[in-house]
Amino acid sequence: MGTTTLTAKEETKQVRKMKRSETWRKIKRNRLLYLMILPGLLYFLIYKYLPMYGLIISFQDYKPYMGIGGSEWVGFEHFNRLFASSEFWMIFKNTLVLFALQIFVFFPIPIIISLMLNEVRHSFFKRGVQTLIYIPHFMSWVVIVSISYVMLTLDGGIVNAIIESFGFQKINFLLNDDWFRPMYILQVIWREAGWGTIIFLAAITAVDPQLYEAARMDGANRFRQMWHITLPAIRNVIIVLLILKIGDVLELGFEHVYLLLNSSNRNVAEIFDTYVYVAGLQQGQFSYSTAVGFFKGAVGLVMVVFANWLAKRFNEEGIY
Repeated sequence: MGTTTLTAKEETKQVRKMKRSETWRKIKRNRLLYLMILPGLLYFLIYKYLPMYGLIISFQDYKPYMGIGGSEWVGFEHFNRLFASSEFWMIFKNTLVLFALQIFVFFPIPIIISLMLNEVRHSFFKRGVQTLIYIPHFMSWVVIVSISYVMLTLDGGIVNAIIESFGFQKINFLLNDDWFRPMYILQVIWREAGWGTIIFLAAITAVDPQLYEAARMDGANRFRQMWHITLPAIRNVIIVLLILKIGDVLELGFEHVYLLLNSSNRNVAEIFDTYVYVAGLQQGQFSYSTAVGFFKGAVGLVMVVFANWLAKRFNEEGIY
């Protein structure tokens, strides 16, 4: 009996050793591929995972001169302060509203543009349009907001000049809180819609052309082909990108909103990103701002897991 057990252990060890050897052989055989992904791995390790150690200070009364090891532990005091703050629900609401605009207004637009470009048969025109709509992505938000400012300002702005020429009163777009959200989402569409089409166009090129030929033989027009062939073929890509987008529910980007933010529209423009900047860097509340960032990350993680679970429930492919 003892001999049999010993033999079974030896066999298990042998199997594990063979698996390790096979794994190392595969790594050696594909070493150039692993070398290519090394910079990406190092980026995430250095800039995404190692800084997570700093989340400790959200549970401390952190003092820079005392360091993490010497600062006093306060538990969930900063989280309690955040949730009890009168500004929390205003910031939370503003962030969710802007996120909803990105999901329901911006997200479908790259898909629609991709479907439209896919129907263009003249390659010269198609490439020209693609180039034109890609260009804004390479402009910084400072440039985008500056151009918008020049166009929308009361003093010499072309938009207000047109409005006035039709006999209407000028609109103060930049200081009117009613116009902040439309202005924000239009700028997002202007800058990112063209760039967002790249993945969808790549997915569309993988669709089997024979499917379109069969559909044409059955009398399907272009709209029917798009609805019954193209869209179902890229559905998995759409779902994966949507899940990743949902993970950024509280992560809208600091620079864009901060450039549009002013004292007149703060009640609709202040979000967690700008709040963290003001509390952490301008006011020096490092522990409190870290707690706010921790809360943002936790909500994003929960939303990704939930969205992925929901996709699996509907028999769709998730991100894991």
